Amino acid sequence: MAKIGSNKIIISRSRVWLVVLLVVGFGIAIGRLFYFSCIIGEELQQKAYSQQLNDTTISAKRGSIYDTTGKTLAQSATVWQVVLTPRNFKTDEQRTYASKRLAEIFNMDQGEIFKKTQGNTYYAVVKRKVETAEKNQVLNLCDELYKKFKLENVINLLEDYKRYYPYGDFASAIIGFTGSDGTGLEGIEFQYDSYLTGVPGRLITATNARGTEMPFKYEQKIDAQDGNNIVLTIDEKIQHTMEKYVRQGIAEHKVANRAVAIMMDVKTAAILGMAVENGYDLNDPFTVADEATQKVIDRLPVTEKETAESNALSKQWRNKAVSDTYYPGSVWKVITSCMGWSEGVINDQSTYTCTGYYVPFEGAIAIGCHNRAGHGVQSYKQALCNSCNPAFMQIGQAVGAEKFWEYYQAFGFSEKTGIDLPGEQSDIFFGNGTGVMQPMDLAVASFGQNFAITPIQMVTAISAVGNDGKLMQPYIVKEITDTDGNVIESRKPVEKRQVVSKAVTQKVIEAMEENSKTGSAKNSYVAGYRIAGKTGTSEKKKYNSDGSQQYIASFCGFAPANDPKVCMLVYFDTPLGNSYYGSSVAAPVFANIMSEVLPYLNVEAEYTAEEIALMDTTAENYVGMNISEAQNKVSAGGFRPIVLGDGDKVISQVPSAKSRLPQKGTVVLYTDDESVSGDTVTVPDFKGLTVAGVNDLASVYDLNISIVGSNAQGEGTSYSQDIKAGTKVQSGTVIAVNFEQDSNYGSGVM
Repeated sequence: MAKIGSNKIIISRSRVWLVVLLVVGFGIAIGRLFYFSCIIGEELQQKAYSQQLNDTTISAKRGSIYDTTGKTLAQSATVWQVVLTPRNFKTDEQRTYASKRLAEIFNMDQGEIFKKTQGNTYYAVVKRKVETAEKNQVLNLCDELYKKFKLENVINLLEDYKRYYPYGDFASAIIGFTGSDGTGLEGIEFQYDSYLTGVPGRLITATNARGTEMPFKYEQKIDAQDGNNIVLTIDEKIQHTMEKYVRQGIAEHKVANRAVAIMMDVKTAAILGMAVENGYDLNDPFTVADEATQKVIDRLPVTEKETAESNALSKQWRNKAVSDTYYPGSVWKVITSCMGWSEGVINDQSTYTCTGYYVPFEGAIAIGCHNRAGHGVQSYKQALCNSCNPAFMQIGQAVGAEKFWEYYQAFGFSEKTGIDLPGEQSDIFFGNGTGVMQPMDLAVASFGQNFAITPIQMVTAISAVGNDGKLMQPYIVKEITDTDGNVIESRKPVEKRQVVSKAVTQKVIEAMEENSKTGSAKNSYVAGYRIAGKTGTSEKKKYNSDGSQQYIASFCGFAPANDPKVCMLVYFDTPLGNSYYGSSVAAPVFANIMSEVLPYLNVEAEYTAEEIALMDTTAENYVGMNISEAQNKVSAGGFRPIVLGDGDKVISQVPSAKSRLPQKGTVVLYTDDESVSGDTVTVPDFKGLTVAGVNDLASVYDLNISIVGSNAQGEGTSYSQDIKAGTKVQSGTVIAVNFEQDSNYGSGVM
């Protein structure tokens, strides 16, 4: 019995242990099941998907960038990805043939391509961003493989996209560029990258138990969503005109540190053009565009080249219009004027005495005027036209430091303008931005020295003067559209504040217009248009290698003065030519640009009798007429006819029909082929002459002269011509000669 009881105890214990084991075992199993399903279930599921599916990204087409008239400035053109289907190759002979031909087409290593043909997959990329010419060669190879081996679907072409910029270096500081991955790196491409990028698609391919991709019928394709388009406020024709004349100014005045021109719609602050020269080719942004800079880099030790090249690229990409600060110089006198009129310290009876210098407070050093002899007693309008520093120091003192700072802020200089471009910098003002000014600070700030602002801040503030005192927020994107052209976002003008009254701006504009007629800004004259503007010549705290002072030459103004439509700032950093004054460097460029832009914008011209006498006119078509008839017609049009050749009829003429030529100009009539081919004259050097002197010299060579930049009386001295001296041209050719008037009034900052 004892043995039986003992056995029962053993059995009972076994059952307990069995139950324990079962409980523990099931507990562990349930715990593991809970862990795998609830804790890491999602992670395991993702791993399973990744093993069972091959997920390939399909590129989305990046949106285009357009000018305000719809011209394409940036677009993504179709290129291709060349993709192998290794699973479909049957023999090494086929793999060798295909890899060799692909290596020849793409100038790649055959061995690398051959390895890709050996895979057990349906997808292996050979090359991306393949252009049309190479794509056509690949298609020919596909035909070869079918004819030779009856092979199909071993090479496939998938659509891809590459960024193109049709105008090269046009508006490079505005547009910017993309990187190799299609991401925007500079300019609008960077600022609006999220709008332009779109949403990539996906190509999902199933794989079997051995990890081999299943045939294409098991694919799922999710189409990409193309990016939105950006429509800018800039006008391609205006932008090209601005870039052309800014480049001419750089060359003419040997500008060392680039130049800027910004044109703005006065009423809305929309940017019509922003030329930042010298630019760079947007299709090749990682090449240093300036050849002289590249030559310097090439001569550097290898250890220094990379850093030097990086610095050079950063400089050429930098948008100087929004990212650089500068001393505004005497353009600032327009702002000081607004302060003075608003505070009542300037009125129609105000006078200012200039002895050639001014001592702003007892014990201070004397600050000279650019006219060392002094301007004597002047009215406010005369002081602005003379760009007299002592007069504006007196106005600044009367306004006072506290009010000066208030107006500084009101005109928007203490904050970024908010323009929709990357890299906008802040101003640099006295007192570390607090506006606390010492007496000497106030004195020099009154004529635009020793504080720094950006060009976009300056043109925005001057536009406010032309806009009855209303300060607007500048912008450069007009609207955003989808792939079907539907507008999804549209930019509306934003008024920030009323800075000064309309009555105040009218007083200042009157002085600015007089300045462009008779004062330091008379080189901004444009025939038929009322210009209001102010020059600026500011000192930099930098010196040239010879120890001479560096300067910034600028001009800012708007037109027409009686109803301002457009405002423009022109700004040249460090001119090293014969002059560094804003009056002789920047103002003529302003005039040249406005002379083309204002008619293009349909701003009506109103010419005086004196201007009409100097205006160009239009030649008729005399080709096909007999000689006597043609001569009579030319004379009746007010021109001088010259007949060359022995023929009876006119077969060609210079200038051609509808061409512009000066009144009383010369029309050359050719009557046979020999006269056309044998007639050449050498263009003389017209520089440094008066209008009369240029016309006299042109008549000796039977050339026509188009006068650019002179005033209504034909005053001024020629400083450049559009066709270089020594060039061979036909008789009657029209040479555009630029004139400027002496408005420096001595030496010094103005």
